Amino acid sequence: MFDGYDSCSEDTSSSSSSDESEEEVAPLPSSLPIIKNNGQVYTYPDGKSGMATCEMCGMVGVRDAFYSKTKRFCSVSCSRSYSSNSKKASILARLQGKPPTKKAKVLQKQPLVAKLAAYAQYQATLQNQAKTKAAVPVEGFSWGNYINSNSFTAAPVTCFKHAPMGTCWGDIAEGVRVEVPNTDCSLPTKVFWIAGIVKLAGYNALLRYEGFENDSSLDFWCNICGSDIHPVGWCATSGKPLVPPRTIQHKYTNWKAFLVKRLTGAKTLPPDFSQKVSESMQYPFKTSMRVEVVDKTHLCRTRVAVVESVIGGRLRLVYEESEDKTDDFWCHMYSPLIHHIGWSRSIGHRFKRSDITKKQDGHFDAPPHLFMKVKEVDAAGEWFKEGMKLEAIDPLNLSAICVATIRKVLADGYLMIGIDGSEAADGSDWFCYHATSPSIFPVGFCEINMIELTPPRGYAKLPFKWFDYLRETDSIAAPVKLFNKEVPNHGFHVGMKLEAVDLMEPRLVCVATVTRIIHRLLRIHFDGWEDEYDQWVDCESPDLYPVGWCQLTGYQLQPPAPQSSRDSQSSSSKQKKKAKSQQYKGHKKMTSLQLKEELLDGEEYSFLQGTSDQESNGSASYYIKQEP
Repeated sequence: MFDGYDSCSEDTSSSSSSDESEEEVAPLPSSLPIIKNNGQVYTYPDGKSGMATCEMCGMVGVRDAFYSKTKRFCSVSCSRSYSSNSKKASILARLQGKPPTKKAKVLQKQPLVAKLAAYAQYQATLQNQAKTKAAVPVEGFSWGNYINSNSFTAAPVTCFKHAPMGTCWGDIAEGVRVEVPNTDCSLPTKVFWIAGIVKLAGYNALLRYEGFENDSSLDFWCNICGSDIHPVGWCATSGKPLVPPRTIQHKYTNWKAFLVKRLTGAKTLPPDFSQKVSESMQYPFKTSMRVEVVDKTHLCRTRVAVVESVIGGRLRLVYEESEDKTDDFWCHMYSPLIHHIGWSRSIGHRFKRSDITKKQDGHFDAPPHLFMKVKEVDAAGEWFKEGMKLEAIDPLNLSAICVATIRKVLADGYLMIGIDGSEAADGSDWFCYHATSPSIFPVGFCEINMIELTPPRGYAKLPFKWFDYLRETDSIAAPVKLFNKEVPNHGFHVGMKLEAVDLMEPRLVCVATVTRIIHRLLRIHFDGWEDEYDQWVDCESPDLYPVGWCQLTGYQLQPPAPQSSRDSQSSSSKQKKKAKSQQYKGHKKMTSLQLKEELLDGEEYSFLQGTSDQESNGSASYYIKQEP
């Protein structure tokens, strides 16, 4: 595994070393056996004092420290786990009269040579992908510097199930070792060295070369999913030399022995990591597909649009009637705003018919199975009815949760909702939410969770009280039991950094922070902008991404607003952001005064008291209970 080092470091191996080099490290044999596979030559650490890979967990370590006669397992635990799950153990159990174990079959893990060969095979694919999706640099902004200088924490990749590697990130954490290019080297060819993860921030990792101990002078940030990051052993497979950084090249006389000691018990990337990255960045939506998407000028209806481009799962949709292709709309492929052709007719939703009588050449309807499926609901019994009141995130001002009314009940659990006090006479600003949407809430949700509720425009009786308003409008609240109360263990915490879509200008992805968590609801703040531009977003929204997503996919990242804009609150910065907020071409709703903490009084409604759990992932009782 480390033979590549010999070819480029003969002068350093015999040079003087520092005091630290006097540590006793068991030497490796002078030569390791060579194995030929498919015409390629690999150095396979298979000697008695060499390295071995655990067949159960994949850990790399010194062969003599492994268990079993064949040195196949790194620990007794792995050896027992492998045995208990094997077919042999299952047969033995049956002979003893015991029921067979459910884990009777174990996937036979490939030997290290096969793993490394597979890795080399997928590397070319990843490099080609990196060339076609080159990241767009943001001048003057670096996530690494931003995180380090402010001691920020980024949301882990596992919080974003829709993002690449979101469901298969595995055990990638601090301490994992990788092989990376050695930039501290004067050799004319590209060489590599082993580094360990010091800190993780989304896809980005702060790495430190092996041998630097507590010296952070050459630490560097990189994207773990990048084409230059490899598991330990990749250099041996690819014939690339491992060369220690010039700064520390005289620190040890026997670098092979040093690496053996440092890597014993350490973890590296899974052998199929590169393949998984590549697969997770394949998207089913293709250009020229036709879809139905919300009409950004009239929220109450949909229009036909054509997929113009796909970047990281985000779609640039051009409305079908746009001749110059400038009338577009951005959204993620899992957005609730897009549907298959015919969806509007099937549920009774308003739809703008196109003047185009037939499909243009090359355009074709996106298959229905590509779209996100909503949860099935039973509308046969007690269900939402027209005129019922509720609270809803205003799609024209996502920083506000407003008093709202159900204006129309559609099929398959969809509802048309209007914001009280600011609806257009023709209902053109009604918007469609599914009954299970995390963007609608029962009456009293804001008050019990101490969120500012925006009352109807022009409503003079402040502070707003739901009991009085329901009586004055002769209306009823939608039953609490009809709302989605599921709260996943999302993993977000207040203060975490991420990349988030500005939904008022959905082509923009910005540097952002989680500032509040109300069960599954997140308050997203765009760094450098005033709080009035914050947005309430669901924890599973496809418009949230890990730090480094833009770099990985080649999407343009919007950096925080300059300090001068934050300090001066200049009119120019406000105008810029307000211009962004007109994406839907709708008026921005007025926010209310801060409401006082008061419980609703009256005989029909009472709050469930208990822990508010405002900054929690748990599903505490935070809805109003309607008494019979």
